[in-house]
Amino acid sequence: MERLEKLLERLDYTVVQGSADIEITALVYDSRKLQPGCLFVCIKGTAVDGHSFAAEAAEKGAKAIVVQEDVKAPEDVTVIKVKDSRYGLALLSCAWFRYPAEKLKVIGVTGTKGKTTTTYMVKSILENAGYKVGLIGTIEAIIGDKVIPANNTTPESFLVQDYFCQMEEAGCQCVVMEVSSQGLMMHRTAGIPFEIGIFTNIEPDHIGPGEHSSFEEYMSCKGLLFRQCKVGIVNMDDKHWEKVLEGHTCTLETFGFSEKADLRAKDSQLVKKPGYLGVSYKAEGLVDAVVEIDVPGKFSIYNSLTAIAICRHFKVTAEDMKQALKVAKVKGRIEMVKVSDTFTLMIDYAHNAMSLESLLATLKEYEPTRLVCLFGCGGNRSKIRRYEMGEVSGKLADLTVITSDNPRFEEPQAIIDDIKEGMAKTDGKYVEIPDRKEAIRYVIANGQPGDVIVLAGKGHEDYQEIKGKKYPMDERVLIQEILEERKAGGR
Repeated sequence: MERLEKLLERLDYTVVQGSADIEITALVYDSRKLQPGCLFVCIKGTAVDGHSFAAEAAEKGAKAIVVQEDVKAPEDVTVIKVKDSRYGLALLSCAWFRYPAEKLKVIGVTGTKGKTTTTYMVKSILENAGYKVGLIGTIEAIIGDKVIPANNTTPESFLVQDYFCQMEEAGCQCVVMEVSSQGLMMHRTAGIPFEIGIFTNIEPDHIGPGEHSSFEEYMSCKGLLFRQCKVGIVNMDDKHWEKVLEGHTCTLETFGFSEKADLRAKDSQLVKKPGYLGVSYKAEGLVDAVVEIDVPGKFSIYNSLTAIAICRHFKVTAEDMKQALKVAKVKGRIEMVKVSDTFTLMIDYAHNAMSLESLLATLKEYEPTRLVCLFGCGGNRSKIRRYEMGEVSGKLADLTVITSDNPRFEEPQAIIDDIKEGMAKTDGKYVEIPDRKEAIRYVIANGQPGDVIVLAGKGHEDYQEIKGKKYPMDERVLIQEILEERKAGGR
């Protein structure tokens, strides 16, 4: 139990009725979790407005309600009005869990691309140096030995504070988390004293209904992180970095290939061996080290430079950083799976035209015998994505294998036919194999020496969604089954 006055201590508020001098048994923002004695925060969502549940909250025993709009409530229910109830929930959550972030070093990573990989690299480096590190991101939250699958890149503020509290109890000293523009816009990270904020890059994305109204708003939301962190670390090669950082209140450090950057990458080289692609470079400036990573492409240099720029603040030696970067792996992000001594196969989450184009262009730089791209598209989503991904793969891949992804309530063949419309704008060769396991079997059986084969779209996902139900489907498991079946069949 907590006193309501204590929970409200960092908020500007008005007591509309009742008293703030009362005991609260729970902090609730989901009407399905209402309980006697709770404080119910009315959140205005895109689909549902929590203010419409004010009466129900009172009936179910809520002692107090936090609102941003006027509501009717029985006289025995305290009504607290704030300017923004989402912001209110964030600061109430901080207080409810007794400000756990203030006992942790919190690192926030924002940007269109690179957030997930960077967070895992940072976790790997810091743990290699002896720190205990929590993680919150697109794939999962990691608290000690506990792994919790994620629903949002940045969870709701109450859940973020709950995770911080559990991390503190588990003995974590640091937390590295992905901070999405949506999360910043919806105040999910409000009240967190970030030790370090990172800007990786920005491209037009997440613009449309229910997301950001414009690229300018998207940039502005990203910039909010740099008004609540002590140190801001930014990619100065990104042409929008100064716009994103407008109004920042933090100490700034820069990284990139630019000679002006505080931490610079020089002499980058592609590393190519049978079944292995990587990159090496020399870091100069704030850290001097020759670095090699087992992940291909220029963006891998950016991700690792970011991780180095962060971890130097934790007194990690260059040698420790190099060793940790060599073994840092992210599930479903250019994740190489050994199936042959002569060709390379990898799994990647690329599931739109922009990410697929970036991935395939990166892999082409390694001059494979053939670049083979296997992918499908999700059902009940924009058809434009299907045309665009078909066109991108047709232009860049030597062979495209069109298959099923998450068909949801659509027929897989109808989705494949849409992808083929995009393919038809190119001279790209393709085969269509609707069953994803059979499609993977095909690319493994027909792999040629020097090929690079990418299974795109599923990444870390371990399910396939068909007609409202999620069925287990992990590409790593499918690959293992196929290899065992081939072995048993003498092939």
